[in-house]
Amino acid sequence: MTSTDRSLTDRPAVLGADEALPDPHSGPQKDAALVQQMFDRVAPRYDLANAVLSLGQDRHWRRVAVAAVDPKPGEVLLDVAAGTGPLSHGLAAASGDGARVLALDFSYPMLAAGAQRESRGVPRGSGLAWLNADGTRLPLPDASVDAVTIAFGLRNLPDVAAGLREFARVTKPGGRLAVLEFSHPTWRPFAEVYERYLIGALPAIAKVVSSAPAAYRYLAESIRLWPDQRELAATIAEQGWSGVRWKSLTGGIVALHHARR
Repeated sequence: MTSTDRSLTDRPAVLGADEALPDPHSGPQKDAALVQQMFDRVAPRYDLANAVLSLGQDRHWRRVAVAAVDPKPGEVLLDVAAGTGPLSHGLAAASGDGARVLALDFSYPMLAAGAQRESRGVPRGSGLAWLNADGTRLPLPDASVDAVTIAFGLRNLPDVAAGLREFARVTKPGGRLAVLEFSHPTWRPFAEVYERYLIGALPAIAKVVSSAPAAYRYLAESIRLWPDQRELAATIAEQGWSGVRWKSLTGGIVALHHARR
């Protein structure tokens, strides 16, 4: 992984096709290189797979995250684990193209895929810069951004606490954090149905819509093992963030946690 900004034309768009998967548990046993290789493989059809597997809810979830951040003209916003940039583009559009959005991801093919297309209503490159870097070693000065966002990427960090501390380091006092992540359904009967979907249906559907269906075995298991809303809030609060709150979305399948520096 690199901790420096790179041009999106100075590296190949794909890496090796090794099918090894990372450990789905959150912690030091997770191999960051395997996570990176996995996302390199899913990049070509990542957005399509997300839309299909979420039944189109992924757009709604990101809109809620953008509203929570409430970006303003002149602000600098950092979107960690940005992937192809759908949340980054949403942040840029919501600010009236007045904010500078840094879309950061350690998978180069994901960033390349995002940089090659235009998002909904936002011209390519409008108020947006692409950074190929490690989310736990951000190439930014202390207190240099107004808000940090991360959508469906926190559970893929090899050290979640270190990532949250690094987000706090680069955020200005009073700045905002928004974490959009899979969580746990709040209604037990629905939770049972959802678990069956994760174990059976999600990997099966991924075989049709994903460029690397094996990766979705890891993704499904990592969702099952991820802490619930309250546990994640406690972890965020322990790493330099205050006023941590959360909002459960789609019955708790996803939760938006937001806090202040």
